[in-house]
Amino acid sequence: MLKRWLALLIGVLMLALLPMPAGLSSARAHEVQPAIVDLSFSEDGRYRIEIAINLEALIAEIGPDVQNTNESENAQDYNKLRATGPQGLREAFSEFEQKFLSGVYLKADDNDITPRVVDVLIPPVGDLDLARESVIVLGGRLPINAETFTWAWDFQYGSSVVRVAGETPEEDYSAYLIDGQASDPLPIVGVRHQGLVEVVLNYIAIGYTHILPKGVDHILFVVGLYLLSTHLRPLLWQISAFTLAHTITLALGMAGVVSIPPSIVEPLIALSITYVCVENILTQKLTRWRPVLVFGFGLLHGLGFAGVLKEIGLAPDQFVTGLVSFNVGVELGQLSIIAICFLLVGIWFRNKSWYRAVVVIPASLIIGTIGAWWFVERTLLSA
Repeated sequence: MLKRWLALLIGVLMLALLPMPAGLSSARAHEVQPAIVDLSFSEDGRYRIEIAINLEALIAEIGPDVQNTNESENAQDYNKLRATGPQGLREAFSEFEQKFLSGVYLKADDNDITPRVVDVLIPPVGDLDLARESVIVLGGRLPINAETFTWAWDFQYGSSVVRVAGETPEEDYSAYLIDGQASDPLPIVGVRHQGLVEVVLNYIAIGYTHILPKGVDHILFVVGLYLLSTHLRPLLWQISAFTLAHTITLALGMAGVVSIPPSIVEPLIALSITYVCVENILTQKLTRWRPVLVFGFGLLHGLGFAGVLKEIGLAPDQFVTGLVSFNVGVELGQLSIIAICFLLVGIWFRNKSWYRAVVVIPASLIIGTIGAWWFVERTLLSA
């Protein structure tokens, strides 16, 4: 027990041992998340599109190839916009508006539609450690007797989640579109029912991309687990415990049974990364209670996953299918990380006498420091 408390203490103090790289600030604050696109159609033949988006990243032209806004050559412009009030940001968008609209592609049946901006909803400047979510509202009139509507935008704007509310929650529609992919033609009147295969593939893609490449927190946690396991079997036991745990809390979170605010969950996720890495440094082999700890940390990560799925939406009649498929995607992402680690260092060096000193300890120290910084940033610095 003393060793466990010592591990936690060292984890918090690791921030003082190494300088924090500028590009590795809080993942949540600087990831470019997919836009949420809500489509609706009125009885008088009009359409309305509400795009919830990081407007600052859009105006600064930070594309999907950048995983962290601090890594972009336009990072200075982005950070300046984040500190700009609603009126100033609206003026900045008005200068960018025509360029943005030229990259939005709408169709009614086979006819192109020219969109126009109806409104831009921008919240006041808040916590600068968190990305601000604004809403661009597009609208216009549909051609007479149009039956289907297709959404797409330029790949430079990144991924989008398209949602259409049905008459009942069971009829809600959502699709995850990767980097400029167009939606299927959606019925303007009535509901487009998604087939089982389409739902499964859609949510597998959401789960996988939430790990690779966007889930920096989860990537570092899995790499931390890998570092102490030079053999595949004990590593898979830990990953299985982690998967089982996050499946439980993901389901409970989506069902509304468990609800813990991100201000609590995110710092604890960061601390879980640090704890695992500190244990890697203090322990030379796996202990029997390590899978139990991993299970506990998996419960936290599952609550983080629930936040992602809640944003995207999960229709009641797709609940089980979507949940299982999302978890399959997450698991495939985790296994991909392990495979990459084995290919990079495991196959070649894991049996070398210097492997622990040269690979495990330095990598654990770096990853643990990043986790400790995120913990401090998400608690003390976000106040």
